[in-house]
Amino acid sequence: MTDPPTGTTTAPTALTGWGGTGATVAQVASPRGPDDVARLLARASDRGVIARGLGRSYGDSATNAGGTVVDCTSLSGVRSLDPRTGVAVVDAGSSLDQLMRDLVPQGWFVPVTPGTRQVTVGGAIASDIHGKDHHVRGSFCQWVDAVTLLLPSGERRVVGPEREPALFWATAGGMGLTGMVLDATLRLQPITTSRLVVDTERAPDLESCMARMVEGDALHRYSVAWIDCLAQGASLGRSVLTRGDHATVDQLPRRQRAEPLRYEVGPRLTIPVDVPSGLLNRFSVGAFNELWYRKPSSDRLGEVQGITRFFHPLDTVVGWNRLYGRRGFLQHQFVVPLGAEATLRAIVERLAAARCASFLGVLKRFGPGNPGPLSFPIPGWTLALDIPVGDPDLSGLLDGIDDLVAEAGGRLYLAKDSRMRAELLPTMYPRLEEWRAVRRSVDPDGVLQSDQSRRLGLS
Repeated sequence: MTDPPTGTTTAPTALTGWGGTGATVAQVASPRGPDDVARLLARASDRGVIARGLGRSYGDSATNAGGTVVDCTSLSGVRSLDPRTGVAVVDAGSSLDQLMRDLVPQGWFVPVTPGTRQVTVGGAIASDIHGKDHHVRGSFCQWVDAVTLLLPSGERRVVGPEREPALFWATAGGMGLTGMVLDATLRLQPITTSRLVVDTERAPDLESCMARMVEGDALHRYSVAWIDCLAQGASLGRSVLTRGDHATVDQLPRRQRAEPLRYEVGPRLTIPVDVPSGLLNRFSVGAFNELWYRKPSSDRLGEVQGITRFFHPLDTVVGWNRLYGRRGFLQHQFVVPLGAEATLRAIVERLAAARCASFLGVLKRFGPGNPGPLSFPIPGWTLALDIPVGDPDLSGLLDGIDDLVAEAGGRLYLAKDSRMRAELLPTMYPRLEEWRAVRRSVDPDGVLQSDQSRRLGLS
């Protein structure tokens, strides 16, 4: 590694994704501005450079063994906001948490949010994140008007859906391999309160849950189901279905109407560093699942909830990933197209038969995808699982599920992946060569690299 640019500090650091597996050592650089980032790209070793935000991708997409990782979190801030249109220009290192703190009290909400607000705008674009409203609003990059990309050559290029669309859509979900995102122009959504009106109901099995989502999702902005992946027999896939919409002032309790846009993140609990591995297992998860399914003793309709409770409950637990112990965990998220419901059921049956202890099982319905060759969503059903590492049969179980997903015309989410087989990538992402051609045009020397890009043959 050559000397860092003036004003930039670097240090060899062991990094993992949020799942805490597969640590590798890279030089972590903390630039003070875009010029420092350009110099880091110009001085890259043969192991290359990759951007990193808040480290919430689960696998190895923001780690780079033997190379450089650029910590972009210092490059943050809201540059401008048009109060009439809600169009904002924000730096790529800005977190959704920061944006919500700044913008919700002004009557604006982020265009799309996943299950955590601890995600940077640059990471949201690189992963083309989605939320509980994909069935009506699509993914994050569909609400981005422009992105300033810093190419490995040092050139800064502004791209968008109407300006160099091929490069823009290759960047959407491109895992940071088409350029460093410096800033983005976002279309925010107007809100009149900081709360949501939420309906919660139990579904006794998978088919009932899916039928209710098909029948009722169009009536709600947000929809998600928690799935008990340990339940078997007549209770296979029993679920708690939650749907919601942004509340209006007159839907709030009277005591909240005086400050309808007050934004509260709620209390926070910190998980200790030394949680033993094995705490989350099929027995503890099974007990939790029983309690969680029974918790809504009756359907709750029209309940008013805050943003954190509805969207980001795990953000109230600092370091919740440490609950899995030192061995860590992996998140496995796939989507299968509409018409492949039998495949989804077969996968849930396999998980239940294997007693797979997924602490989190989240089912959503995707609407239409977008033009991004590596963007994850397609019209269909997506299931996300958090699974502790350590079961010797886990690899075989997930390889078999991957095969079912590929055969059905589905795919895995690269932002969550830490283990998929490279040979499945062209099947799951049939426009892969189109994406590679765009990448070669802006990074012919392969400066932008990550552990994931080498593992999957993306770089």
